[in-house]
Amino acid sequence: MPEVTEGQHKAEFIVSETEGTISRENVTVLTGQNLKAGHVLGKVSVGTGSGAAASGNTGNGTISAVTVGQGAKAGIYTVTCVEPAANAGTFLVEDPDGVTVGTAHVGTPFVGPVNFTLADGATDFVSGDRFLITVTAGSGKHKEYNPANNDGSETAVALLLDNVDATTGDKEAVIIARHAEVNAAEIVWFTGATEEQKAVGIAQLKEKVILARVAI
Repeated sequence: MPEVTEGQHKAEFIVSETEGTISRENVTVLTGQNLKAGHVLGKVSVGTGSGAAASGNTGNGTISAVTVGQGAKAGIYTVTCVEPAANAGTFLVEDPDGVTVGTAHVGTPFVGPVNFTLADGATDFVSGDRFLITVTAGSGKHKEYNPANNDGSETAVALLLDNVDATTGDKEAVIIARHAEVNAAEIVWFTGATEEQKAVGIAQLKEKVILARVAI
């Protein structure tokens, strides 16, 4: 007789969860995916980025090639000149919470949670000249966690309760979002996930009080 492999069943990965519906949440799974029960999910929390010079700048240089990088937050990033120089300049990059995320230099691409390039203009920058980069919020839909993504789903936030085929369109689903113990052996990862990437995902799930037990 041919060998038959039994697929993943609804909620079979759960060891325990909080009574009632505290552990669970209704969400939308983004189109283009066919996911299994226990699949590790991220959330599309970040959209696109756009940049512009702040009003009142002395220097008339420009910002271009603005894109969203990994770990970006929705909100406004501030790029402020702290070391002006002839035909150049050094800028401090701060995220929407005012946390410094790096230093940008005129003429050199900046790579970080936001990516961009500053160009010199006919009038040099002075201290305090600024550029503002606006990162829009994402759709809030859920998709397969993958650390290579840059839309927020590079962070593991939940586990899918049951199989969901969203190949041809968004699908409503239930996730384990918090306060649960799960069987680590029955968690489903993206294809090619390394042990290191799995460990990072498990640590991120732990921040949601989703505890993956190695031996049950």
